[in-house]
Amino acid sequence: MAQKLQAEMWDKLHYLFRSYNDRVIHVELHYDFELDADIIKKFVSNLYEKAPILHSSFVHSVIRPYWVVNPYNVDDAFTIRHIKESEKEAVIEEFLMQEINPSDKLQFRVGLFYYEGKTAFCFVSNHMCFDGGDTKYLTVKMCQDYNRFVETGEMPNDIRTGSRSHKMIYRDLSEEDRKAAGKLIRNPSVKDPHKFPLTESRPDDKSFMAKHNLDREAFKNIKVLGKKNGFTLNDILMTAYYEAVYRLANFDKKDSLTIAGAIDLRRYIKDMKGVGLTNHTAWMQVNIPHLGKDIFETLKLVAESTNKFKQDKFMGMYGLPLLNFGYTLPHAIGEIAVKIGYANPHLAMSNIGFIDPVGTTICGHEPIYGFMSGAVKYKPFVLLSVITYKEDCILAMGVRGNEKDKEIVNKFYSIYDECINELIEGWKE
Repeated sequence: MAQKLQAEMWDKLHYLFRSYNDRVIHVELHYDFELDADIIKKFVSNLYEKAPILHSSFVHSVIRPYWVVNPYNVDDAFTIRHIKESEKEAVIEEFLMQEINPSDKLQFRVGLFYYEGKTAFCFVSNHMCFDGGDTKYLTVKMCQDYNRFVETGEMPNDIRTGSRSHKMIYRDLSEEDRKAAGKLIRNPSVKDPHKFPLTESRPDDKSFMAKHNLDREAFKNIKVLGKKNGFTLNDILMTAYYEAVYRLANFDKKDSLTIAGAIDLRRYIKDMKGVGLTNHTAWMQVNIPHLGKDIFETLKLVAESTNKFKQDKFMGMYGLPLLNFGYTLPHAIGEIAVKIGYANPHLAMSNIGFIDPVGTTICGHEPIYGFMSGAVKYKPFVLLSVITYKEDCILAMGVRGNEKDKEIVNKFYSIYDECINELIEGWKE
């Protein structure tokens, strides 16, 4: 009889998101030598054994959904091709933009693309299984284990395992705080009608990932000047998002606007031992009452909003007991209840943060390019992912759309650059 795994609260919530996005996480690292596919297969075999959810199928039961563990051949998880450098972008885009159906047998897949003596190492995973925090952990772990195998001839077998429950964030709290956090039933979601100005959905829309690199000198300047003026990099990047979307969409400057920002709830877990691969990401609803009279006032408004969240010892925990209650009900009823109470944000930003070049070094070679992003969103929802690697800051927006939508997103990036430059020039005056 096939083994069954419990579907945790975040698994179910991300399944609910099937109407909003493709639930796929994307990773792309390029190396200036050819990686050994057999070594990576050994790692993935270990990963599948340690995290069987990654070779399981989600069963949508109206009472209690669950995962069924499947037998697997590790080769089925791999796409391996030797390609021309001129084909690189199209081939990698095709791999990264694939969909992973929860009912599929494999929820984690790897692409190895060899070109001109180099390797593009890519993987995609179902967001129902784990989030960006564990994506970064797995990326570094794969690189470390590759190195140890080359050095010793043995593949380590210590990938982190344990509970996938959302309740692990309460484990290391004091008894008093644990009780208080368990009563935070207030729904934090905000129903803001403002939308990114994409075209209407069409049957022939296709998924694409629109990327944009900030100018390196500009990125360096906002880090230095922002710190000098008392603002975080995240607040600066969020401010440029606000200004750019107001201008692009011609929102009334007097309108209040909310952009959701991702929060990694692992901040509450002191020791990750015993915590399995899972989701521990929530949202803070960053709100400004109106657009500032200039970009510096907007920055002040954004910083005031984010600082309110940072001063709250339970940041990101609000609404979790209510969500959990919704999913203790029969699943069909729980989904209806959550849909009524939960508002998926039209505008969101996930600052994935720093891809560690040392942690991702393989055989003495740092990646020559690093990229990660969240899911492709379905209109009218958008997520701006922000990734930093060495001197680069990469913006990414995964959209199911058309060529006109690509033009709109690229126009957004142009305005975004203008906003960053306005801040730099203003601070230099």
